[in-house]
Parts: sequence; structure tokens; C-alpha cells
Amino acid sequence: MLRVGVVGCGVMGAGLAEVCARAGRDVRVAGSGPEGLARGRARLERSLAAAVRKERITAADRDAALARVTFTTDLGDLRDRQLLLEATPEHEPTKLRVFAALDEIVEDPGAILATNTSALSIMRIAGATGRPGQVLGLHFFNPAPVLPLVEVIGSLLTAERTRRVAGEFVTSVLGKQAVHAADRSGFVVNALLIPYLLSAIRMYESGFAAAEDIDKAMTLGCSHPMGPLALSDLIGLDTVAAIADALYKEFAEPTHAVPPLLSRMVDAGLLGRKTGRGFFRY
Repeated sequence: MLRVGVVGCGVMGAGLAEVCARAGRDVRVAGSGPEGLARGRARLERSLAAAVRKERITAADRDAALARVTFTTDLGDLRDRQLLLEATPEHEPTKLRVFAALDEIVEDPGAILATNTSALSIMRIAGATGRPGQVLGLHFFNPAPVLPLVEVIGSLLTAERTRRVAGEFVTSVLGKQAVHAADRSGFVVNALLIPYLLSAIRMYESGFAAAEDIDKAMTLGCSHPMGPLALSDLIGLDTVAAIADALYKEFAEPTHAVPPLLSRMVDAGLLGRKTGRGFFRY
């Protein structure tokens, strides 16, 4: 699969574009408007510049990767793509609209349509298309150019060829590690991670301990590389809340319910690193 399309140019969209471009693929990124595309390109350039500084790639590698990425505001420009990676916000109606549109647009009958959802049903997303056998989840982690894991999630109707080709692309082309998960909300990582993060938020909300102490306890006491509140800020508090909502709708477990403080922070636009303030200031 030489031609990759990415829908969305936020943090994850820019990261997916970088990963695929560095793997030698022709990448076209579709965004919602010129300002969003400009921010996405700036994210891509900053990330590649950081990779050069850290000597992960050469300046020539950076320039070659940038040359492989083009940007558009027209989904129709993705018609010739062979692999489509959707990285829009964690909002089911938005993803359903995107997949319905891609189903009409993409010309290659063998093209694979993949969603980067963190927790939503692959089956429901696939149901927005007339080719559910070619739809699956490829859940990358932030920052996508650095973190090695991708969850590969097929629905009940995902074809074996789709699973195989997508899995081989993740491992052989992108050089990532793959784990295969069932189509259940949260898959493997978030089904385990989100209740832990929500527990830390409730602990802070109750006044049990300060944010700094909660994170210090987990980094120094459990050798975690990052505390749960700082990790929530990195993921984005709106994303944490959206994943928790999806988990709660599917499993109705009290541990999945969004704490009131998290809801208020999202309402206030205090979303973590991407807005400069969450449980900590940046």
C-alpha cells in the first residue's frame, strides 16, 4: 500500500502522516479548513525537526518525509488512496459521516478504511459503509512517531484479508508492534488505563492528595514513567472523558463514569497540554 490518506490533521493526524511518510509512503492529509491544515503542517514540521535534533533521523530524511506529504481540504482528493486512516475527534456521529463519505469517494475496491478510535465500536463505524469487510480499527498511541504499539481491531464482519494486510502494514512497513483486540469498547489498553486515570482524578477531586503527590506516588512508587494526572493532560481531558463515556455506555461499570470535576474541566476548556492547562499548567 503505497498511497495513504489521513483524515484529520490534529495531533494524531499529523503523527500518522509522519509515521507513514517516514516509512516511504505517499501521504495525503485531509483537514477541515486552511487554518487547521496550517496547524497540522506545523505540527509535522516540529516533530520532524525534533527527530533530527535527537538524531533519530537525518536532515535528508526529514526533507524526504515532508516532500511525501500533501494537504487538502477536499475529501474527494483521497479517491486514489489505498489505505485510509481516520483520525477525527472521538465523536461517533463525526466518524460515521467520514466513513460514509469515504465509502462513496474511494475508488480502489480493495482499499482498507481504518479508524484510529480509542473506544468506539468498529462494527457501528463499519456499518456506515457498503464495505464493512474492509473496515477495521488501527489504534495508534500519542505521540504516534515515538510509541511502538498499534492495536488492530476487527469487527464481526472484517475480512481476514483486511486484518492480514493491515497487520503487515503496521509491523513490516511502519515497524510498529501490533496487538490484536476484540471489538469491545476501550479494546485492551484503554479498557485497563481509563479506570486507573479516573480513579486518580476522583482521588484528587476528593481532596485525598494533591495532584503533584498523586503523580509522584505513581512515578516513584510504581516506576511509571508518568503520573496519571499528567498522562491525562497529555492524552487530552476531552479524550479521556469521551473514552470513559464510551466504556460506561457499553459496560455500565461505576468505575467508568466520568467524575464531575473532569466534566467541568472539559466544559471550561481546560483540556491539558493542548490548551496549556489541565491538572497542571504548561
